[in-house]
Amino acid sequence: MIYEHPLAYLLGLEGIALMRAFTGEHDREFVESRIAEIRDLLDDESLAGAAMEVDRVSSAEGYGAWAATYDAPGNAAFDIDGPLIREIVDALPPGVAVDAACGTGRVSALLAERGHQVIGVDGSPEMLARAVERVPSGRFSVGDLHRLPVGDNEADLVVCALALTHVPALDPVMAEFARVLRPGGHLVISDVHPERVLRGSIPVVRGGDGRPGRLESYRHLVGDYLRAALPVGLRLRRCEEPLPPAPPAASSVAADAAPAGPKSTGPRSPGPWDLWPWSLLGLVPEAARAANAGVPAILLWHFERES
Repeated sequence: MIYEHPLAYLLGLEGIALMRAFTGEHDREFVESRIAEIRDLLDDESLAGAAMEVDRVSSAEGYGAWAATYDAPGNAAFDIDGPLIREIVDALPPGVAVDAACGTGRVSALLAERGHQVIGVDGSPEMLARAVERVPSGRFSVGDLHRLPVGDNEADLVVCALALTHVPALDPVMAEFARVLRPGGHLVISDVHPERVLRGSIPVVRGGDGRPGRLESYRHLVGDYLRAALPVGLRLRRCEEPLPPAPPAASSVAADAAPAGPKSTGPRSPGPWDLWPWSLLGLVPEAARAANAGVPAILLWHFERES
């Protein structure tokens, strides 16, 4: 069970902003404004009783519930990691390509369009059903990232997009990727950046009974990926940390925020739980901007298996 309190999140944003000010990114006026805003938040009784108890939901269950709307417009991560994945894949010759945690086949379609023989693996039958419709030429099966239904040295390319934040340890998964890759084969990984996971960028799901839940997620540091990949013979070719798109000029909140709330003091509405934490950013726009400035949205890796 996760205990989500909007006041705690807002105070956390203020704290990150103040830490950045302490190291010289902001001036005295900014610091004094933050401290005054914290006092005002603590006095705001409209936030005091707004906490929610939220279930931890497994990847298979969560993505099964999400399958029907997963491809709907609005998933900003696709627009951020997609161009980089395409750029790397376009430089590689066609071959046997494994889309690990393929979901509804977003990356599988990209690989098939470029002439790859696609093997898609996912833990959610509901997601796989949509991938099969999307890429009828692919070979899809229910499977686990720890035990891919692929032979040793069978794959020329493995792509794993937006999935490894849902596994508790990277080492066994990286070892499995290395096992199925032929020598000289390539591995492309995209994940939500650990700094964004820290700030609550974790998918929201609702159970069949309507209970709030978030997908089980883990904050893997940048170094964790390298410590898992290098010992199994995966050589680093590229690492990118793209930023989220800039907000419209009129927006007064951080890069991936919802529209700004009023800047005046007084009772604040945290908005519906399904929009947390994004609906909270507009309640403290100046702190949100400072806390999220320059924080990447995605962590992307390109490895090559040593010959």
